[in-house]
Amino acid sequence: MDLQNMISPRLKAGEDLFIDNELIYPGGMQTIRINAGKLPSDNRINVFAHVLHTNKVGPSVLVMGGVHGNEINGIEIVRRSIEDKIYDGITCGTVIVIPLLNVYGFINFTRDVADGKDVNRSFPGHLNGSLASRVARIITRKILPHVDLALDFHTGGDARYNFPQVRFNKNDQVATKLASLFGVKYLIEQPMIAHSFRKAASDMKVPAVVFEGGESIRLDGFSIHSGINSIKNVLSGLGMTEEQEMIQPSEQYIIHKDNWVRAEAPGMFIWSKKSGDFVQKGQKLGEIKDPFGTKSTDVISSFTGHIIGHNNASVVSLGDALFHIGYEYTRI
Repeated sequence: MDLQNMISPRLKAGEDLFIDNELIYPGGMQTIRINAGKLPSDNRINVFAHVLHTNKVGPSVLVMGGVHGNEINGIEIVRRSIEDKIYDGITCGTVIVIPLLNVYGFINFTRDVADGKDVNRSFPGHLNGSLASRVARIITRKILPHVDLALDFHTGGDARYNFPQVRFNKNDQVATKLASLFGVKYLIEQPMIAHSFRKAASDMKVPAVVFEGGESIRLDGFSIHSGINSIKNVLSGLGMTEEQEMIQPSEQYIIHKDNWVRAEAPGMFIWSKKSGDFVQKGQKLGEIKDPFGTKSTDVISSFTGHIIGHNNASVVSLGDALFHIGYEYTRI
């Protein structure tokens, strides 16, 4: 069944749309500012939401980046989708585009907000809660009630590079179908995490899929290009644009189980395999060398499968996660 036939749009044709008490007029892209609080200097912090609301009934889609402030590739994907005028071709339905949710983390080059809490572990949020909880509340109270589907764009954490992939709840048929439209190589079945955006969206009957690509604080052209193509694919698959051609990879896999190969020694990490590679159990993936030139430890794969993420750190400690491998998978 086509995805558009699996959705009953919340917004009706010609229906007035109010976001944060602001009327969204049908037609071109309209930008609204949603107050997210203040810095200690008393400067206001705003979340910018770009909204295109048509007069024709269709799905309402949230496209969001920057839940974690240092995940630059997710932010850039959503920002560039606006700059490239992808949404100018929308013929029905509604799109709400938020390039950067966690402004606090972005300012400080960190994953979290100023109080050290993770926005993506603070949903559904609370008006009188922590700063992270207040930021999360913007989405659950002011945005999610208006949408049918959500696309959440992220980047690998710390020095970890994620090959472009999507994560979805296999028990949600709509989310499963939505994930397949992204057109990425790896579709990862991942249970929902308590107090995450994806869990809060699901509780509000909004299927959400998370895109992961690249490494934090480092722009990656391949991941950005893949993410932009994913947005185009989803909008096309939903019948929201006149563009019919969808960009698909030469091979695509559903990852059922995954695990990390970890460092068995500390030292300088030199990898020879990387994200996107297929490896065999027992295969050498890299080496860890002590800084004195007296010892070298091979990094050996514990699994046969696809490397969906790897660690770019030059120096690692004992037990650090080095290679993320999907070891039970189905080619589709």
